[in-house]
Amino acid sequence: MKYKQELAEILFEVLGHEMQVKELEMLIEKPKNQLHGDLAFPCFSLAKVKRKSPNIIAQELSVKIQSPTFEKIEVVGAYLNIFLNKKLVSEDTVAEIIKQKDKYGALDIGNNRPVTIDLSSPNIAKPFSMGHLRSTVIGNSLAFIVEKCGYKPIRINHIGDWGTQFGKLITAYKLWGEEERVKQNPIKELLTLYVKFHDEAESDPSLVEQGRTWFKKLEDGDEEAISLWQWFRDESLKEFSRIYELMNIHFDSFAGEAFYNDKMDRVVQLLEEKQLLIESDQAQVVELTDEGLPLCLIKKSDGATLYATRDLAAALYRKENYDFDLSLYVVGNEQSLHFKQLIAVLEKMGYAWAKNMVHIPFGMMLKDGKKMSTRKGKVVLLEEVLNESISMARHNIEEKNPNLTNKDAVAKKVGVGAVMFHDLKNFRMNDIEFSLEEMLRFEGETGPYVQYTYARACSILRKANWQIDHVVQTSSPSWEKEWKVVSLLMEFTNAIKRAFEQFDPSQIAKYIVDLAQAFNKYYGEVKILENGAEQQARLALVSSVTIVLKEGLRLLGIEAPEEM
Repeated sequence: MKYKQELAEILFEVLGHEMQVKELEMLIEKPKNQLHGDLAFPCFSLAKVKRKSPNIIAQELSVKIQSPTFEKIEVVGAYLNIFLNKKLVSEDTVAEIIKQKDKYGALDIGNNRPVTIDLSSPNIAKPFSMGHLRSTVIGNSLAFIVEKCGYKPIRINHIGDWGTQFGKLITAYKLWGEEERVKQNPIKELLTLYVKFHDEAESDPSLVEQGRTWFKKLEDGDEEAISLWQWFRDESLKEFSRIYELMNIHFDSFAGEAFYNDKMDRVVQLLEEKQLLIESDQAQVVELTDEGLPLCLIKKSDGATLYATRDLAAALYRKENYDFDLSLYVVGNEQSLHFKQLIAVLEKMGYAWAKNMVHIPFGMMLKDGKKMSTRKGKVVLLEEVLNESISMARHNIEEKNPNLTNKDAVAKKVGVGAVMFHDLKNFRMNDIEFSLEEMLRFEGETGPYVQYTYARACSILRKANWQIDHVVQTSSPSWEKEWKVVSLLMEFTNAIKRAFEQFDPSQIAKYIVDLAQAFNKYYGEVKILENGAEQQARLALVSSVTIVLKEGLRLLGIEAPEEM
């Protein structure tokens, strides 16, 4: 980014201020093939201004651009292909990374403004399944990414602790539940009851009506209903906390759906005051025809409120309490219509800040090509997957490095990291086929591969007794062999910027895989520890790689063990 800006400023001067620096900077490209240079400037847009062919403009500019930063400039048709001075730029980049350490790559675009992130949000009284992994890890990573861009993230776990399913669960517990069995294994037993309710309801529709009645009692504050609901909620949160602890994920708020129960009347009142509520089939709705959307249901005919009512109350509460600059909802793709309606209703209510609410959808976690369903009991439990992954990592360590200290701690970092990375390396809109085997591979584009590369680089520095405050030596290499690694190190800020602009952690995951591959190739070609004038500069490069790999993994919520 720095060298792109320098080129734009030189072009601004040699073109006689005919175009703005920012405009010029946006035109500068990075060639796909490194043989075509490090930067490229197309001259097409100058043809109108200069009234000359872009090829001639390119020729004229090539002799006017003078800077020690640029080694050579080649003209190819209408393009200026610019080659950076490898020695100067490499030493500058490595020195900057060593100086900034984990601050390297940071962007100052947020000015510490708050960003609320709605993530994870499992339903109480149901197991934490692989289906919940996506929202959890994507949201957690986005929190680190927005923080790296200068914002202040607020992680909100909007727990699913309200709704008709709790009426069904209370009905099932009243009919078939046993207190002792629930106490011994709460989530497993509650899931069994929930699945049984749906099986039985297929032949006995009256159960659905009983479920509705119990939920209405819950909404009306019935003592028995509230007591059972509170018990189910407390047991679930204990279970969830254990899994979050395993993944090293923390939240600023656990305010779930029930938290907004006493805040919904105000929403209905505001909609009435703004004359936005109309009646349709005895229900209260907001008309969204002009927005090209279906009616937004606010209150059912029996007076019960819905998701939309609660989410409107939540949006108002978050704006008033956190005064967010951005409000992100990391929620599955199937909820896209709901969020379009939610934002449209808030805009109709006159809230300009609604345009800063962003739904960040993602694809599904599939099993055998089908969506996992709690209702049908087709779930893969996340905790079991994490524990199996940790166990396999421990087995690998025993085989390959039996003398490693802190084996259990390393196995946990590697095992959990493998599961998280497998999700985050995929573009979030893609569906992911659940495969334990694929997830736990320790070679290829995986978390363990990146972690192992980091540990290998740390090992080199330990063997050399390298101190990070070393200055890059002047008697350094030509940087030809190192250039691919240096070029990627320079790209870190761009990868972070893309990840933020597209709300897509896979940009970081792909970047650190590329850096790990380039470093391993370099490691295979160059004897880094060989004594000589170039050793210190090469160790400084290795040190830079460790800083960026560790920080890249951290932005994904993954830890980096120094030994494996």
